[in-house]
Amino acid sequence: MGRRRSFDVDEAVEAAAELFARRAYDGVSIDDLVTHLGVHRNSLYGVFGSKRGLYLAALRHHVDRDVRPWLAEPAGEPAWDLLLVAAVDRAPDDPEVADLVAAVLAEVDAATGDPRATEALVGQWLRRRAATSREQTGVPPLDDAPEPAQGREN
Repeated sequence: MGRRRSFDVDEAVEAAAELFARRAYDGVSIDDLVTHLGVHRNSLYGVFGSKRGLYLAALRHHVDRDVRPWLAEPAGEPAWDLLLVAAVDRAPDDPEVADLVAAVLAEVDAATGDPRATEALVGQWLRRRAATSREQTGVPPLDDAPEPAQGREN
């Protein structure tokens, strides 16, 4: 008879999603997951099979819990950190992640009514993420950053 699972799978998936969103797939080790989730390594492998299995479960959970509810009523800023990190970090190397990201971004296009709106939302997210990262690391902004373009004259 096998041992009873001693952790809540949904809580573990949610905590893993937060960790992967902050540090990306390659920035999270199995030891990090074990420590952060407070579960035994064998339990993680027993339930998810691998780090990738947990990552995919976390990404799907994030899409269903954070992204799709926003799609049903697109107001404010979407909470889609893991989705966009996955688009940059894992999609180029993992066809399953690429397919999921592409499908969800197509849903975002449909919800906003215009792919340019999706692009603007992604741009805003990137700027906020960079600013937050800079604040957390204490790196000051560049003094010689170029001024934003004021539009073109015809």
